[in-house]
Amino acid sequence: MANHKATKKDVRQSKKRNERNRYYGKTTRNAIRDLKALTDKAAAEKDLSDVASMIDKLAKRNVIHKNKAANLKSKLALKVAKLA
Repeated sequence: MANHKATKKDVRQSKKRNERNRYYGKTTRNAIRDLKALTDKAAAEKDLSDVASMIDKLAKRNVIHKNKAANLKSKLALKVAKLA
């Protein structure tokens, strides 16, 4: 464990950010899973914008890479477009 006051604070902040990032990452993965399970095109299109927003926020916070975010959104958009 660190001895400096600022380093102890940095450890606390890092732990807090890590827990927050894990929560948002898991929530987004669950939303993606639920979107993939939908068969109704209207409902899927409505949820797509929400999920895309969640993915963008993860990329903005550097939880996931921006290219991974783009790939996820692209694949989800294709899947929704293919629905009958």
